[in-house]
Amino acid sequence: MVFNVRESTRSIKREFPYEVEVTDHIWIPMSDGTRLSAKLWIPKSATTHPVPVILEYLPYRKNEFTALRDSIRHPYFAGHGYASVRVDIRGCGDSEGFIYDEYAKQEQDDALEVLDWLSKQQWSTGSVGMIGKSWGGFNGLQVAALQHPALKTIITLCSTDDRYADDVHYKGGAVLASDMLWWASTMLVYNARPADPENFGSAWRENWLERLEKTPPFVEEWMRHQRRDDYWKHGSICENYEDIKIPVYAVGGWADGYTNAVFRLMEKLKGPKKGLIGPWAHEYPEVAVPGPQIGFLQECLRWWDQWLKEEETGIMDEPALRMWLQDAVPPKTDYHIRPGEWVLEKSWPTQNTQEKIYYLGNHQLVTNSNYGIEKLKTHQQHGLYAGVYCPFGQEGDMASDQAIENGLSNTFTSKPLVKELSILGFPKVKLKVTSDRKRANLAVRLSDLSPEGTSKLISWGQLNLTHRNSHEFPEDVPVEEEFTVLVEMDAIGYKVPVGHCLQLSVSPTYWPHAWPTADEGEIFIIKDEDTQLILPDYTNTTKEQDIIPFEHPETAAVMEREIMREAGRTREINHNTVTNEWILNDFSDEGCRRLPNNGLEYGSTNKNVYRITEGNPLSASVQCDWTLTVGRKDWQTRLESSSTMTSDAQKFYVTSQLKALEGDNVLYDTCKTFEVDRDFN
Repeated sequence: MVFNVRESTRSIKREFPYEVEVTDHIWIPMSDGTRLSAKLWIPKSATTHPVPVILEYLPYRKNEFTALRDSIRHPYFAGHGYASVRVDIRGCGDSEGFIYDEYAKQEQDDALEVLDWLSKQQWSTGSVGMIGKSWGGFNGLQVAALQHPALKTIITLCSTDDRYADDVHYKGGAVLASDMLWWASTMLVYNARPADPENFGSAWRENWLERLEKTPPFVEEWMRHQRRDDYWKHGSICENYEDIKIPVYAVGGWADGYTNAVFRLMEKLKGPKKGLIGPWAHEYPEVAVPGPQIGFLQECLRWWDQWLKEEETGIMDEPALRMWLQDAVPPKTDYHIRPGEWVLEKSWPTQNTQEKIYYLGNHQLVTNSNYGIEKLKTHQQHGLYAGVYCPFGQEGDMASDQAIENGLSNTFTSKPLVKELSILGFPKVKLKVTSDRKRANLAVRLSDLSPEGTSKLISWGQLNLTHRNSHEFPEDVPVEEEFTVLVEMDAIGYKVPVGHCLQLSVSPTYWPHAWPTADEGEIFIIKDEDTQLILPDYTNTTKEQDIIPFEHPETAAVMEREIMREAGRTREINHNTVTNEWILNDFSDEGCRRLPNNGLEYGSTNKNVYRITEGNPLSASVQCDWTLTVGRKDWQTRLESSSTMTSDAQKFYVTSQLKALEGDNVLYDTCKTFEVDRDFN
């Protein structure tokens, strides 16, 4: 979660139409007596000439952790005539209280009170917009559904309408081994950081100890709910899209883990809406990689001016959905830029896609159905070259060449294309299968095989076969009976050139993205007319003259900082040929920085180790270790955590160890253990 400072790709603005006044810390009172900490950027003239308000509402500590990214965005909005506000949610940063889970009802209730407070300030016109990426994108949608009268519009980035379908917990009903524990361990140590004594006051240490004791490992609650029950329905606005009546701008990137939701929001929301999908990872489009970056803050201003200042900007006269249709590129684990072109659609679904169908032949994708039976290969290490589930744009995030993976799965390859194929939307695979076990998974991958022999991952999908009919009501896989399932891959925009081949790969394993079933079993594909690869074949009708180009990316100047330790990343796959154990070591040193404006120093390292032994799915294990520091020259704190997850045939087992130090003194050291039954997993 390193903030990308790519000053060479954007213009830095230091002068704005409005002179900005900054308040680093202010309390927003809640009705139960709890106070939330906020930072304000406000035009100096706003006390006599009130302005609309932009709210970003996060758990990530405004004082240091998001300070750099906040400094390029919030002063920009304020400099263009908005009061821009960053609030730490309850139990995080300098805010009082405690956080017990992500997207809790308390978080949303507090947001409504924050909106009340913002709408009543002397410098506020009473009109508020929310913006946020990831957590802030989630709660923007969730708060919009609560219909507070002051909230007039939202911009939501890298978020979802369905917490079960598109987050770091489950995919297709399968436990996301790669991210479930990692994200829980991340929030465990993030939440363990103390409030800043300079803002919180003398009670900071007492509050810190209470925070350490009361904030639970989130993974425990997530693992109690392995199916899509009421727990996941809470905060999933797909339960009733009509709850959102205000304008929504939904933004995603093809390299992000949450882009599927943009299509659903564009289809289901009834009010004014726009969608934007670039080549980006999990980041704001003015700084995101892969590029090209765009003038996203200028685009935000057009949106804010339209809906908060009621000025006609023309933004709603433009096509509702703009997407970057990517050109083919060789497989790499990171990209600075993805070549391609913008395409425009008035709405989604579009009339410009037609289904292109391939059938499964003898190791081939063919255009006419045939018949055959094929046993799926089962290799527990299949998936190690998939890259990370949700790339942030770090080196090593993307999938490697899929040639090794293709050899570990059943792969079907088309003839070289004689006509360019544009894929835009959701590729799908319909498979008729049989299984000799009541529990089974399927992973499918779509790749682009170049004439040079490299295989580039285009998209992938995952399905726990017990969830084939419902994520809420899973049921046993019918043993030794034929049944048909549909596996939807992630949405993608990708052009496959002439001379390249399509590759479809199918496997019952995908480690470490999917936690393996308790035993391997045997799955057979029945290759007939009901077993198909279904592609959204896109006809681009966009005319170049219809595309209004985005402005060059610009931001406010990033705040002054001192680099005390450079960031770095290693990601290594090791194979013990004696034990046949495969180990993925993913280490990220996020560096250490000092902020001269407040003297705060902060840094972190994170190591994640994924282990599995060929032929033994019960050998799967994940360990996530964090070291995190925050302090000043004369005040230093350190957090160390280690979280593990294993399983046997009946249960999952989780440990969460957390240690807190002030200087060299250990103030807190505990290890919590948790076990839960495997619920159709």
